Amino acid sequence: MKATKRLVRLGAAVCAMALALAGLAGCSPSEPYEPPALEPKVASPAVIEDGVLHVGVNTENAPLAGQPTSSMRIVGIDVDVAAALADKLGLKLDVVDVGADFETALNDGTVDIVMGVDKAEAGSFWTSDTYLPTAVALFAMEGTTDVPPADTDATIAAQVSSKSAWAVSSEYEGATLDATEDLHTAFEKLSKGEVAYVAADAIIGTYAAHSAGIDAHIVALMQAPSGYAVGCLDGNTELKQAVGDAVASLMSEGIVNVIQTKWLGAPLELASIPLTPSAAASAEAAGETAAEDGSGGEAAAEGEAAEGGEAAAEGEAAAEGGEEAAPEEAPAEGTAEEAPAEGAAEAEPVAA
Repeated sequence: MKATKRLVRLGAAVCAMALALAGLAGCSPSEPYEPPALEPKVASPAVIEDGVLHVGVNTENAPLAGQPTSSMRIVGIDVDVAAALADKLGLKLDVVDVGADFETALNDGTVDIVMGVDKAEAGSFWTSDTYLPTAVALFAMEGTTDVPPADTDATIAAQVSSKSAWAVSSEYEGATLDATEDLHTAFEKLSKGEVAYVAADAIIGTYAAHSAGIDAHIVALMQAPSGYAVGCLDGNTELKQAVGDAVASLMSEGIVNVIQTKWLGAPLELASIPLTPSAAASAEAAGETAAEDGSGGEAAAEGEAAEGGEAAAEGEAAAEGGEEAAPEEAPAEGTAEEAPAEGAAEAEPVAA
């Protein structure tokens, strides 16, 4: 009797396994995986081509975008963010190198959006909230935390003819500027103690130090922080709304932080980093000017309202009665800082 019960249970188990295997037959390795179909959130004419998001980047601005010498693929932080953005919009991604002339690429209809737009230097097109922080920063080796005073005589390295080199010359007249051919050389000198600081764009400098395995960090910012944003034509209301919502979603979900960690070693946070003396003074002056403009604007509005009220009252009475802030500018061209070209090949972009 017991043997019969064991046989019944064994038969039931075999039948269950057979059914399970039959159910798995449709998932055999011989059948290729097909990802779920995308559901586009925007379509033509909001985008150039239905189902595709054409994105413009500047491949001369690594690590935001670049092309490793061993590949024709465009990779970088902006490419990864664009891939995540396209996924949010339910579109396939097409990355196009448009150089630094973002405005022409948008106006000519070459691309739908552009990445890596410095919010502080944007053109006449619309820009989203920033997804990456940026500023000219001073880097030092781990253990150094002092912000150099205005009268410092320290040696500061910066890439020759760059915006950062100009910032050093402008603020620290008593310092020695070591103009290097590239940031790799500048950080190498910092690691050897040949210079006290390196001035560079916060993103590009962090990437250069991280790629070289140099334990440098930002001790001060030489300007109030700005940020990199997405740009599109101002008249494209539908795409502006969709991109703005998608960028906000990528930020709140921590996706951009994951991308930053991949390329920079950790997410970059500039809000708590102190400013150099000149940058602090400029920020304070800008704040005072903004406060004055605000109060002046309110007073002007009140004055206009009062005048308008008086005019209206006079009009009504007539109807009833039957009567009646300049400093020297940084070079505009040839100032782009370059991270080591070979570093661009060290990380692959996130799949779209």
